[in-house]
Amino acid sequence: PRTHHPTTTTPTATSTAQHGQGLIQFVLAAHEGQRNTRLFWAACRAYENGIGPDLADALADAAVRTGLTEREARSTIASAARMSGQRP
Repeated sequence: PRTHHPTTTTPTATSTAQHGQGLIQFVLAAHEGQRNTRLFWAACRAYENGIGPDLADALADAAVRTGLTEREARSTIASAARMSGQRP
């Protein structure tokens, strides 16, 4: 009989980068009227998955490219961090 080796649930650097890129693309696809909501959702997912601090700058840049101000983007990301119980 073969020994079963359980798979790890720890994300690899590659899967983290891919997940982060997906969240950034989600923000970039936002249209007026949904930019802040999409940014907040993506930032919450990033913090829930432990990549929020690493992804915050890229998410803010993506949000600015959709038309939010830097201040609005940073404020939304900080709110998502607080919601997830982390520091922005």
